[in-house]
Amino acid sequence: MSRAVVVGERGLILGFRGVGMEVVPAEDAEGLRRALGPLSRDADVALVLVTESLAALAPDALEDFRAVSQAVITTIPTHLGGTGFAFNEMRSVVERSIGVDMLGKD
Repeated sequence: MSRAVVVGERGLILGFRGVGMEVVPAEDAEGLRRALGPLSRDADVALVLVTESLAALAPDALEDFRAVSQAVITTIPTHLGGTGFAFNEMRSVVERSIGVDMLGKD
């Protein structure tokens, strides 16, 4: 059965348990890397959500995850609002894929 997992700061992700998602607390860049390692090797994991504030500390960890896993990984804003990290990441992926910045600069 497919699993959905949320990785982020403990106080920001606990509410996702209420909708049936697994939560994996991580407080810093190294914690994010440690959390994503086993998830990237688990074939049952279909979706991974990472808080924007944590993903911004280690964007390379998300790229490493994408290189080895078929699961979808994306970032979500926190209660502090979006920082633009997720949009910039998506813009970069689109630009690498098709060679054109379809979403425009800022």
